[in-house]
Amino acid sequence: MTMFALALILAAAHLLGALARRCGQPPVIGEILAGILLGPSLFDGVVSETLFPLDVRPHLVTLGNLGVALFMFVVGLELDHRLLRGSRRAAAGVSIGSIVFAFGLGCLLALHLWPDHRVASQLGFVLFMGAAMSITAFPVLARILTDRGIQHTRIGALAMASAAIGDMVAWFLLAAIVAFTGGQRSWQVLLAVPYLLVMLWVVRPLLGRIVAAQARGTRELTLGPVIVLIVLLLLSGGLSEWFGLHFIFGAFFAGVIIPRQATERLRTQISDRVGMVSWILLPAYFAVAGLNVNLAAVGGDGLGELALILLVAIGGKFVGAYTGARVSGQSGRAATTMGILMNTRGLTELIILGVGLQLHLLDTDLYSLMVVMAVVTTAMTAPLLRWSYPRQMVDADLLQLSQEWREAARTAPGRSVVARPPGT
Repeated sequence: MTMFALALILAAAHLLGALARRCGQPPVIGEILAGILLGPSLFDGVVSETLFPLDVRPHLVTLGNLGVALFMFVVGLELDHRLLRGSRRAAAGVSIGSIVFAFGLGCLLALHLWPDHRVASQLGFVLFMGAAMSITAFPVLARILTDRGIQHTRIGALAMASAAIGDMVAWFLLAAIVAFTGGQRSWQVLLAVPYLLVMLWVVRPLLGRIVAAQARGTRELTLGPVIVLIVLLLLSGGLSEWFGLHFIFGAFFAGVIIPRQATERLRTQISDRVGMVSWILLPAYFAVAGLNVNLAAVGGDGLGELALILLVAIGGKFVGAYTGARVSGQSGRAATTMGILMNTRGLTELIILGVGLQLHLLDTDLYSLMVVMAVVTTAMTAPLLRWSYPRQMVDADLLQLSQEWREAARTAPGRSVVARPPGT
């Protein structure tokens, strides 16, 4: 029965993902909607109970968790500190502004919602809601920028750098919240410190040797290094979970520590191969998440809470990113675009909400509303981006950058050019 369930999940996710793409949306929107539609929101849960009986769901949870672990590894692998070159001040301003405003408003919202959504820990609930509002989905944002062809513009580079900084801060913030509200013994949490040091000072140099040996050999990525990295991310995820955190942190950090120096081609190959497996398994995670979303149970009070959640989520990220960009010297249009882009939440938000549900920091009703918020804030990004940063402005910026690159190459002919001008 598990095979039939997985086949249905993959088919539904692929079809709705393709439909979302045709509508100008990232495929993840359709894939998340597929998971919601397969849940109890339709026909009082009869469809979900028939298609996904109780004995099948643990297998789907395992497959979905593996997909999430691989996905988080790829996210860590694709983070590149070079995004910060030339935009450190602006990127820091945008990311800090969007996190501080969103976190503060999220905490205030949690205090307002607490009487109707009481869980085991009020402090954990308040802090978690603040962290959940602070997220920007780096991978989905990168996909939107690439689809629009603006990843090589100044605005695109600034958005990528800001999202990278913001995601790092938000993940560490969430890790701290999980550690101090998860009921783990303090000595286990403290073991995360030597774990990080070993990963940085022992595992990272070993990985550097493996990657260097691979780079000197065949141009095609062999199976050996891939197996080593998958074993590493699984061990790292298992250890982080034992420390009292969540396995996603260990998987993410396993990708972060992969050496960046002269490894672009190999990292791209690893990302492509591991990412393909991840995107095959992730729909199972969407389906499991959808089983916990029951929009049919949302009444008038729920719609009012949803409106307030959307107002806080959108307003906190937009005002924070806009303010940070303006303080950093960006134009009004660029700051507006940053506010729109930083509202992209996507799959990353869904993963974090799943963590909150597992740790009983959210109840199922509020979880459902927060999932809707994640879908809405991601879906609005592409159309609003077309308004704030139209095609003619993109082309003009790419032309200006291309001219600057050519001028730099002409005035410094002895210097090696490591990349072509954008758009060439």
